[in-house]
Amino acid sequence: MEEKIREALKEVVDPELGINVVDLGLIYGIECPSPEEVKIRMTLTVKGCPLAHFLTQQVKERVEKIEGVKKVEVELVWDPPWNPSMVSPEVKKRFGIQ
Repeated sequence: MEEKIREALKEVVDPELGINVVDLGLIYGIECPSPEEVKIRMTLTVKGCPLAHFLTQQVKERVEKIEGVKKVEVELVWDPPWNPSMVSPEVKKRFGIQ
């Protein structure tokens, strides 16, 4: 189920960066306490991000579209703070991040 959720989350794109939340390294954890319930821990690239509500709502709505999922909880966390080293290898290559 976690892989299905990650694939769904790849459809949620940060509009400022044009990169999905998974490849950006914003998803810190996915839990499925039951087959119908999903809890997602995520962060943002900066505290006070003006897109916080938009991105968390997009994450929630996208995961709710997965068959069988009835409840989605999204928790924003700030520890550890996000940094560019958390992006996927593909994004690192695209932007020349070492």
